[in-house]
Amino acid sequence: WTCFFVCAQKLCGTNYPVSIAFIVVNEFCERFSYYGMKAVLTLYFIHYLHWDKNLSTAVYHAFSSLCYFTPLLGAVIADSWLGKFRTVIYLSIVYVIGHVVKSVGAIPDVGDSTVHVVLSMLGLVLIAFGTGGIKPCVAAFGGDQFDEEHVKERRKFFSIFYMSINAGSVLSTIITPILRGDVKCFGGDCYALAFGVPAALMVIALVVFIAGSGLYKKSPPEGNVLVRVCKCIGFAIRNRWNNSKKSPKRSHWLDWAEEKYPKRLIQEIKMVFRVLVLYIPLPMFWALFDQQGSRWTLQATRMNMDFVMGVCFCVVKMLNALLILVFIPIFDMGVYPLIGLCRIKLTPLKKMAAGMILAALAFCAATVVEINVIKSVVEPPPAKESLVQVYNLMDSEVTVQFPGHTVFSDPLKSYEDPSGYTSLPLTGESQLYTVTVTHNGAEYQCGLTFTERTAYSLFLHTAQPGDTVCKLVSPRNGLTFKKMEDIQANNIHIAWQVPQYVFITAGEVMFSITGLEFSYSQAPASMKSVLQAGWLMTVAFGNVIVLIVAEGAGMEQWTEFLLFAGLLVAVSIIFSIMAYFYTYVDPDQLDKIFREDTDDEKVESSDGKKNEAVSLTDMPKQTKM
Repeated sequence: WTCFFVCAQKLCGTNYPVSIAFIVVNEFCERFSYYGMKAVLTLYFIHYLHWDKNLSTAVYHAFSSLCYFTPLLGAVIADSWLGKFRTVIYLSIVYVIGHVVKSVGAIPDVGDSTVHVVLSMLGLVLIAFGTGGIKPCVAAFGGDQFDEEHVKERRKFFSIFYMSINAGSVLSTIITPILRGDVKCFGGDCYALAFGVPAALMVIALVVFIAGSGLYKKSPPEGNVLVRVCKCIGFAIRNRWNNSKKSPKRSHWLDWAEEKYPKRLIQEIKMVFRVLVLYIPLPMFWALFDQQGSRWTLQATRMNMDFVMGVCFCVVKMLNALLILVFIPIFDMGVYPLIGLCRIKLTPLKKMAAGMILAALAFCAATVVEINVIKSVVEPPPAKESLVQVYNLMDSEVTVQFPGHTVFSDPLKSYEDPSGYTSLPLTGESQLYTVTVTHNGAEYQCGLTFTERTAYSLFLHTAQPGDTVCKLVSPRNGLTFKKMEDIQANNIHIAWQVPQYVFITAGEVMFSITGLEFSYSQAPASMKSVLQAGWLMTVAFGNVIVLIVAEGAGMEQWTEFLLFAGLLVAVSIIFSIMAYFYTYVDPDQLDKIFREDTDDEKVESSDGKKNEAVSLTDMPKQTKM
C-alpha cells in the first residue's frame, strides 16, 4: 500500500511528481495557442482589416509589449492575493475569452469593419492580460511541486518545460498558417479557423490544468517581494528628500531606508540595482528580435514561396524555434568548449555582447534581401489609393492632368519608359476621373474609373490623325495581344531569409539564455523574481521601440533594417563598456555576513559588525570584458 501511495504521487521509479505532467501539457497547449495566433496576426491586420504595413507593425508590437508588461500584474496577484493556482485558472479563463472574441471578430458576417476592429482589439487586450498574467506563475508553480532535496529533478523539469514551449511554438507556426491559407471559408482565407484552433487549444490547456488539481502542492500567497522592494525604494527616496539637510551623508541613497527596513533587504536591493543598470541597453536587442513576426513576415510575403527541397513559408516561419533546439546543444557542447580551448575566457556578459552583434548581422542580411526584393516587387497600394503609370505612344510630348492632383506635372516624352508607378488618391473604393490629355496644343478628355488597391497602366495612342485614345489597363482586363515582362515578379526565393534566421537565433542563444543565467547568478534568492520582472520589461520596451520607429520614422524598409542594425552595434559597444566595469558578485556571501536571528538584541550585540553593508571589495575579483 505504501508503494502504491508513493506511485500515486510520483512517476513510479522516479522523484518526479505526477502533477508536473499536467503542467507541462498545459504549457504546451498554451504556447501553441499564443504562437499560433501570432503567426498569422500581421497578415490578418493587412489582408482582413486592410491596415497598411506600418500600422500593422505598430499594433503587433504594441500587443507584444503589453504581453510583457502584464506579468508584473500576474506576479502581484499570485503572490499577494490569490496564489499561483487560482491566478492561473482565473487568468486562463480571461485568456480563453480573448481568443473567442478574436475568432468571432475574424468572421466576415459579424458586423462591419468597425465591429471587426473593435472585437479584434478587445480580444488582443484580453489575450495579453491572460498570457502575461500566467507567464510568471506556471513555471514557478511547477517548481513548487518538487521537494527541496530533489534539485536535480527540478532542474530537468525546467528543461522539459522549455522544450514544451518550443514544441508548441514549432507545431503552431506550421499549422495555423496552413489553416489560414489552404482552408477557405466565407469566400476567402479562413482567419476565423486560424484563430479558432488556438482558442480550442487554450480551452484544452485550462481543462488539463484543472484536472490535476487534486495532485498539486498549493502554497498560500506569501506577499510579493516586488511590492516590498518598491516600498523600500519609495521610503528611501522620501526619507532622503525630507532629512538630507538635517542628517549626515550616507554612502548610498538606499541607506536612507535603514530606519524602517532591515539592512539585508537594502543590500539585496543594491545588488539587484547593479544588474538592472546593465539591463538599460538590452531593449534594443528585443527590438530587432521581435520583428521576426512583423517586418520579416511582411518581407516574406513579397518573396517567391514555391517549394524548393521542402522549403516553404511555414518552414521559414518556424526556423527560429527549430534552430533554438539545434543550437543550444551545439553551443553548449561545441562552440563554448572550443572557445575555451583557445584560452579565451567567455564570461556571461561577453556572450551577451556577442549575441547583440549576431542580431545586428541578421539585420544586415535582411537589408541585403530587402534591397533585392524591392527590385522585383511593386508594393500594392493601400485602401483608397490606386497606382498608375502612363505610356506615351504618341508622336510627340503629351501632358496628362488629373483634376485636383498633380501626379503627372511634367510632360511625358514619346515612347519613353515610365519612371514607375505613381500613387493616385481616391475618395472611396472607386472613383471616376476626367483626365485631360494635351497633345500638340489640343486637349482631349478621357473618363476613367480607378478602383482602390489596383495598379493601372494608361496607354495613350492615336487611332486616326488628330485623335487621341486613352486605354486604361489593369491586371483584370489586361492586353492579351502583347505581353512584355520587364522584371520577373517575386524572383527572390524565401530561402534567402534562412541566413538572417540563423544569425538571429544564434544571437538569441548567446544573449537570451545567457542573460537569464547571469541574472539568476547575480541575484539573491529572494530577489530572483524582481530580476525576472526586470528582464521581461526589457522585452516590453524593445517592442515599444519598434512601435515608435514604425509609426514615426517613415523611411524605406531596407533603410529601417540598416538603422536597427547600426543602433544595436552602438548599443553593444555601450553595453561592453558597462560590462568592463561590472564586478561579478556571489549572493551567497550575504548568508555569511548577515546571520539569520530573530533575537534583535543578540544581533545588535554579537553580530553587529557583520550587519554592515557588503563592500564590493569583499566580493570575488573583478572579471573584465
